[in-house]
Amino acid sequence: MNACPREIVNPFRPIPLEVPEGMKPNEFFNSTENLNDLVHNNGLLTNPEDLLLYRKALGHSNEFDASIIYNTSKSILNPLGRPVRRTQVPTHVKHVWNRMNQVIIAYMLEQYPDPDEALILAGEASLDATWSLTSPGVPSIRMLHNHFIVFKKEALRNAKLADENNPNLTDGGQHSLFQSYMHDVYQEFFEQALDLKMLKTASSSDSRVELTGYPQGLPSWEIKGGVDALRDINFWREYDAILKGFMDFYRTFFTQVSTRNAPMPKEAFFPEAIEKILLFNNDFLGTAKKVRDQCITDPKYANAIRWQPAFKQLIYRNDEGKLIVTISQNSIGNAITELLGVVVKRVPDAAAYEQAEPKLLERLLEVRRRLVEADLGEGIATPYWGV
Repeated sequence: MNACPREIVNPFRPIPLEVPEGMKPNEFFNSTENLNDLVHNNGLLTNPEDLLLYRKALGHSNEFDASIIYNTSKSILNPLGRPVRRTQVPTHVKHVWNRMNQVIIAYMLEQYPDPDEALILAGEASLDATWSLTSPGVPSIRMLHNHFIVFKKEALRNAKLADENNPNLTDGGQHSLFQSYMHDVYQEFFEQALDLKMLKTASSSDSRVELTGYPQGLPSWEIKGGVDALRDINFWREYDAILKGFMDFYRTFFTQVSTRNAPMPKEAFFPEAIEKILLFNNDFLGTAKKVRDQCITDPKYANAIRWQPAFKQLIYRNDEGKLIVTISQNSIGNAITELLGVVVKRVPDAAAYEQAEPKLLERLLEVRRRLVEADLGEGIATPYWGV
């Protein structure tokens, strides 16, 4: 079977939610009222750290699909001031967030032990808080949230082939500015800046999902020790270090695009590596010049530039059963599934959704039970389930 991205159809129950007259949908989705609706209709668990586990009403998979959101809708009313990446989350909140991740990922791997049976992924997509709510591609809920998704491989094998030119597939590596023009210095920066013990660099063949052929050339790392490593806080520190390295590369590059020969960003995490590797590399600075020159002459291109870090970072299981971490530029705010070559077409079909709903809820409620048992929150009752 040829490797090619897939497009699957996922039915959902239409959401009876009215957007107030005069508001755009993504403006309303960031309101406190919308988060209240999410809690009351799809909330599974919450805790004192304001982390909310919920069922995805408009989901990517009816096999298993849940999210955790850092629900700051009542504590930070300014949507553009809310945390949108892990580096902005208070330490005590992130500690609980990581433990919740560990429990949920372990459950997914336990329920789907065969990598030939299921594609398992978990992670987040993020934009910088300076992006306006109405920009194309901005996520509907502008609060840090991540995803836990399982796709049955059989469904992917039987799915139609996706159009490889689909703009939603641009973040898989093959169209990346970093990959196309600065591959060597991009990889070198990660290798030199980061001191990783629990993660080791993965080859392109190890990181690629054979069925879809994605991702394509993204920096990737194998998690030594597999799922057991997720119980070690040092793994999560290294997971964050990858994000910090990405942010340093991104900010340094677009600072040079904005201003020729600019000093390094003040908020740099790895200043020595920036100075040694990036600010003395001709490919890096030459590419910045190309982008800067095009911005000067092409207003549409310039308007599409994401000047602040926008990324996708995820953990997924490869074809050999190894857990892989990867990170990518987030060019248009599309779904993390597309990083692995899976395009999801969501269609309103209540009858089809209700056929899958009992098994889906059974899995979600078991995850909730394990989280409550680990003192990671308390259950929420909705019209669809009890506490």
